[in-house]
Parts: sequence; C-alpha cells; structure tokens
Amino acid sequence: MVGTNLKAESMGLMEKRSALEAEMNAVIESLTQPGGPGISGNLLDSEGFPRHDIDIPTVRAERRRLAELRNDHKEITEKLNENIQVLHSARLAPKSSSLRDSDAQSASVVDVVASASSTNVHSDSTNAMDVDVIVRVPFVLVDEIADASPAGEDGLQLGDQIVKFGNVEIGDNLLQRLASEAQTNQGHGIPVILVRQGAQVNLTVTPRTWEGRGLLGCHFRIL
Repeated sequence: MVGTNLKAESMGLMEKRSALEAEMNAVIESLTQPGGPGISGNLLDSEGFPRHDIDIPTVRAERRRLAELRNDHKEITEKLNENIQVLHSARLAPKSSSLRDSDAQSASVVDVVASASSTNVHSDSTNAMDVDVIVRVPFVLVDEIADASPAGEDGLQLGDQIVKFGNVEIGDNLLQRLASEAQTNQGHGIPVILVRQGAQVNLTVTPRTWEGRGLLGCHFRIL
C-alpha cells in the first residue's frame, strides 16, 4: 500500500514539475527575446531613466513569476527525490524466498518512477542483479547565450537546466567550479548532461576564445 501511494504521488509530482518547466521556459523565452531585458538585465537606460522600449511592469511581473516557479520546482524536485530514495530502499531490502505481493509491488514501483522521471533520475545497471539508481538534480539554468558564442555553437540553448558539466554536479560554490572547469578544459570538449523541456540531453561543449567575453559566452543562474 505504501509503495502504491508513493508511486501515485511521485507520478503526480512529475506531472506538476513538467508543467512548471514548460511555464519557466515560456517566461525565459519572453524575457530573452531580441531586444528584451533578459532575466536580470537593467531596466534603466544609460542615463538612468526607465527604458521606453520595454513594458517594465510586465517584465517585473514575469521575473517575479519566474522566481516563484523556480522555488516550486525546487520543492517538488526535493520531494520527488525523497520518494524515489524510499522506493529504492524498499526494493533493495532483504527479502525471504517467499516474496510477498506487497514487497514485489514496492520493488516494481521504483522501476516505473525511474523510467518516467528521466529529468532527475539516471539508472545505471552494472549487471542484472545489481541495479543502482542515482538521483541527479539540475543545479543551474542557462539564462543568457551570446550570438556566435562557443556555448551556442556547441548546442546549449536558453532554458537548458544543467545536471552535470564535466566533473561539476550539484553542491557548493557552483559558479566558481563551473568557471574553473571551463578554464581547465580550454580547447577540450566537456561532456554536459542537461534537461531540456523535460527530456535529458547529452552534448559536448568546448570552452574556447572567441570575439566575446569568457570561454563559453553564456550565463548560468543557480537554481
């Protein structure tokens, strides 16, 4: 019964999270359209007056909404990961030779949740009898990409949520670690795992000098 309830709850959370991601992408696309202010760009002109080329009240409302969506997304992801860990623990618990129906049901639930939640869960089977489920959470969002930048040319897109950037995964000092990873691997491809519109995408980004600033030409915002 517990496994069934957790499965239903997790499926519902995944649906909510997908809806949040779709709305976040729509807001980001609106803010970052050509001539737009971006997610964190200045709303004042060079003389310190409000910009006349944008609807400032709308921009502020969209930025507030994006912040709310990010908080909701973080809470749902944390709860979903807790559920998956519980289901995974139930699956790996020692069982007697006479497996009860409830145990078998709990053991199968993690398979369903893991396969349906490709956004945050990656399963890696070393063999048929030893299955390890690794929970991976996006930690930064690509909110700005310069034209003709290495990041853009190598496939990164606005709204991409980075799960792993080379050796960098979720943790502390993320922006510093990302910058260090790019500098250390200048001229060499960095494997990147990201979430784009609810689906996992794998690509390679090569930090390199170009006409603009930095080695990537994009901006990351911590989730």
